[in-house]
Amino acid sequence: MSNDIQNKILFSQVVELLQNARQQVLRTINSTMVYTYFEIGRVIVEEEQKGKDRAEYGKQLLKGLSKQLNQEFGKGFSVVNLENMRKFYLIYSIPQALSMISEIKIPHH
Repeated sequence: MSNDIQNKILFSQVVELLQNARQQVLRTINSTMVYTYFEIGRVIVEEEQKGKDRAEYGKQLLKGLSKQLNQEFGKGFSVVNLENMRKFYLIYSIPQALSMISEIKIPHH
């Protein structure tokens, strides 16, 4: 076999390994983010349940949390996003639904 062909085969094998690794990293990141958003929702719900005037307290809680998180981590933690995380937890907090979440296959680009 010529060196050219051997180099192409080697390159092809390395490319495949790298592409597989990238896909695995993306799946891991997606799973971790789903779990993290679920847990953020849980923490918000638990904190809100300690509040006296739930509606007003919850609104102020999310505003303050949003401001602090955006300062610390940048964009992505708007009040609307935090409300969605809260809803995500409330919808999927039953054990059967949680097991479904862990099986979600998020398409990769």
